[in-house]
Amino acid sequence: MPLSKRLLHQDQIGRALSHSNPPSPKRFVKQGALTGRIRVPGDKSISHRSIMLGALAVGETRVTGLLEGEDVLATAAAMRAMGASVERGADATWRINGVGVGALLQPDAALEMGNSGTSTRLLMGLIASHPITAMFTGDASLSKRPMGRVIDPLSQIGASFEASSGGTLPLMLRGISPAVPITYRLPVASAQVKSAVLLAGLNTAGITTVIEPVPTRDHSERMLRGFGAKLDVGEENGERVIAIHGEAELQPQDIVVPGDPSSAAFFVVAALLVEGSDLVIENVGLNPTRAALFDVLRDMGGQIEELDRREVGGEPVADLRVRHSALIGVEVDPAVVPAMVDEFPVLFVAAALAEGTTTTTGLEELRVKESDRLAAMAAALKLAGARVEEQEDGLTIHGTGGTPLPGTPEGAEVTTHLDHRIAMAMAVAGIVSRDGVALDDTGPIATSFPTFERLLESASA
Repeated sequence: MPLSKRLLHQDQIGRALSHSNPPSPKRFVKQGALTGRIRVPGDKSISHRSIMLGALAVGETRVTGLLEGEDVLATAAAMRAMGASVERGADATWRINGVGVGALLQPDAALEMGNSGTSTRLLMGLIASHPITAMFTGDASLSKRPMGRVIDPLSQIGASFEASSGGTLPLMLRGISPAVPITYRLPVASAQVKSAVLLAGLNTAGITTVIEPVPTRDHSERMLRGFGAKLDVGEENGERVIAIHGEAELQPQDIVVPGDPSSAAFFVVAALLVEGSDLVIENVGLNPTRAALFDVLRDMGGQIEELDRREVGGEPVADLRVRHSALIGVEVDPAVVPAMVDEFPVLFVAAALAEGTTTTTGLEELRVKESDRLAAMAAALKLAGARVEEQEDGLTIHGTGGTPLPGTPEGAEVTTHLDHRIAMAMAVAGIVSRDGVALDDTGPIATSFPTFERLLESASA
């Protein structure tokens, strides 16, 4: 079958899969104070990387606390398809028996990525320096997301690509070995692009270097070192320089995954906004490249206290005690965007109930996430009764000063655009509204936080 027809066929499969489950609409309504102690699922970024690197190590890697959402399961399925054993034990410990760097096998079928941009971009990096060919497919949302930012550097190492119009999925990747080591300066702040290049460097003789003008989350660097890769991190002319030495031999590890700060963010904001709340969220990862939201919320007057700060698996962790607080609007420094890029949807909800105006800029990256999160959140908050102005690179939100939002009108639903963070952010808006917020579909929440609704109910029981 010619590539164009194969791409069309795979596109039809991916889009069909994205609609294989009927929408699950729900109205989230005002509820009681959030109290007690809860624990959110494991960090998604660390979960992805633990499976990938475990699959490239020789021997058994054991992972506890792994996030068992659809995105991470897509990564597990892809690594199985390329020869690794990735299995969940009865004790909820995942055991990964790897094939070794350079020994990935040719997958028999397309790698179905579902809604996971992280799986797609990081796996493209892994495969690019292996002599195998892989077809990547995804759901309707993922199939709109740009892959050119990863294709560009990976093409420089010698990999070749045949992608759909606009550099999107479905796409065919033909890896190469030996690959060519490169020095690549990131044109945009993206941990996924950085990680893809570093992962390609694992099986590339010589030194592969990434220059990072703006620091992004550093889970890949921490974990690569933990698995035994030789990695040099320094600074030149105010820019971060990361160099990986190939061809690496990775050693299996025992990994404890801390709680995902992006998941904890929804409960932190909910507890700040719901009167009478006093909630402890246990075991939250506080990697400084990920935790800027909590600093911004403190600047807004939020009471967020760190308890029992410690280190777990090389990552800083603490329990967060969050109490209801009267928030004030702030101007968010665009320099913090890389350290909280996924948390802006729920920050917008906090801003909608703060006293005064909150302004955000430098958020162009939000337009190419699972959805255009600036447009989606502006429309959703307006539908719920908030005063929002949308700019090209951010939102300006005029808060209510603590007065509940009216909620969505009868018969109207927030369009979630198959985006889990839009759905969860507007669920939080619903519980602090007068009449509730109706969502067109809660199904996408399962990609990153399958227990979200149950945990929200238990915290306010």
